[in-house]
Amino acid sequence: MNQQTTRLKNGLQVVSVRMPHAASVCLGVWCGVGSRHEQSAENGTAHFIEHLLFKGTGKRDAKAIVADVEGIGGYLNAYTSEDHTCYYARARADRWRVLLDVLLDMYCGASIPAVEVRREREVIKEERAMYLDDPHHVGLEVLGCAMWPDHPLGRPIEGTDTSLDGLRRAALTRFWKKHYTAANTCVVAAGNLSHSALVSATRLATNGMAIGEPAFCEAAVHRQTGPVVAVEHKDVDQTQVALGIRTAGRDDPRRFALRLLNAVLAENMSSRLYQVLRERHGLAYSVSSCVNTFSDTGDVTITAGVDSERLPKALELLRSELRRLSDRGIDEGELRQARDYVVGQFDLHLEGTENYMTWLGEGLMSTGTTASPTALKQRIRRVTVEQVNAVARDFLRSERMTMALVTPRKGDRDLERYLRL
Repeated sequence: MNQQTTRLKNGLQVVSVRMPHAASVCLGVWCGVGSRHEQSAENGTAHFIEHLLFKGTGKRDAKAIVADVEGIGGYLNAYTSEDHTCYYARARADRWRVLLDVLLDMYCGASIPAVEVRREREVIKEERAMYLDDPHHVGLEVLGCAMWPDHPLGRPIEGTDTSLDGLRRAALTRFWKKHYTAANTCVVAAGNLSHSALVSATRLATNGMAIGEPAFCEAAVHRQTGPVVAVEHKDVDQTQVALGIRTAGRDDPRRFALRLLNAVLAENMSSRLYQVLRERHGLAYSVSSCVNTFSDTGDVTITAGVDSERLPKALELLRSELRRLSDRGIDEGELRQARDYVVGQFDLHLEGTENYMTWLGEGLMSTGTTASPTALKQRIRRVTVEQVNAVARDFLRSERMTMALVTPRKGDRDLERYLRL
């Protein structure tokens, strides 16, 4: 597969990977702005704009935007994260020009009518209400607020009812015009298409686009000196546990060892916490962990839904396993299994055009460059037991830990003791 990158004169980057075997193409237009680029009063703006760009342009109304993609057998979607927003579509490979035309029309030519701002505000509130009905989501939101207090990373991406009520068309439009510029935009494609043809079509469609500059975000500040616990009391059938461990940013060389440590910890069914909490003690149905990285910081988040009556036992087992991993580390057998799992999952993930496009775009948004899959796998394979164990000692520390509980239990005292390793 041939992966290529071109930067246009206006600063916009075009990246593609040629996948001759693929019947489809997935194309994304990426903006380097997300919820962490918002001021407090702007909370929810980036996500609000994501919704509004589907509501019509000078060329298409809202129905035509969707119909033009679905009419060729494709689909269209978008998402907003803490540090970027992506608009993407997938269809048969020979119809990629339609996808590019629709996406760039939305991205550059949105009309953002006032009536749609009023209507979509209520839609987003309903989206947020749906999330707040999910105890797992609530746990992650409580965790974020506790881990990153008074910082954009700790605010909900979709905003709150209060912040949404304060967002008006003029402010939303200013934010869109300020950030949706060439220097802050990438066009990324994966599938059976020509890179040179994609570059030519993108150059023509974005010829009048403002150059702008990359978005600025407030640096993450870590003032935590000990374990933190936040509790949300809700009438739920099980307690949702979300444990966040502050780690490292995207440029930290320890991130590769951290990725393997996460696989050992709780990423799959053979991982330590899954085996202990679910298989050995029957305390949970779902146990998982993931690595989240940003430009200047990151975290490992462990989540589990546990029997509320046996919450103390579950937390004690969690503490015991974290302490054991920090004190004793892993051995060569665990490293080999984790490495083979991570590399294997990566290969499987990149089989599809949508996943490949997303991987390229997220890498470009986070680092400004694109890595080759081969180079990334080689870097993972070079990680040693000593490096993984050093990362465990560096990061599995009480002063880096924050826990959120969504639980019907009341009266529990000194929950911080479960985070003292």
